[in-house]
Amino acid sequence: MVYLILTDLVVIVHALFIVFVILGGLSLIARRYLIVVHLPAAIWASLMSFMGWTCPLTPLENYLRNAAGADGYTGGFVEHYLMPVIYPVGITANIHIILGILVVLLNISIYAFVYHKYRVKRNRQSS
Repeated sequence: MVYLILTDLVVIVHALFIVFVILGGLSLIARRYLIVVHLPAAIWASLMSFMGWTCPLTPLENYLRNAAGADGYTGGFVEHYLMPVIYPVGITANIHIILGILVVLLNISIYAFVYHKYRVKRNRQSS
């Protein structure tokens, strides 16, 4: 029972990390110092997509599932939980690259928006 609860917690943390990577740049609007957390997370997640690496949380989740007597799964978190919803046919290396590019482009756009907003605010204060 404890292992299943821990597995669920890892899945929740994994999902929150993905959401943070995709949309966490928006947190810079309120707290610019969060760039020291978000930027490395976004770079790490993008590298994992581009290089086809497995997130360390995936083997942890599988270990906890096996310890609880349940079956683990092959592939990564995205392939197991998200891809069946987004791409029911399955995931390929090209899809990983496309997802990585989309995350990078989205975050560049968010960072540009935050930077522009900061500059406008700073120009208003100096006038």
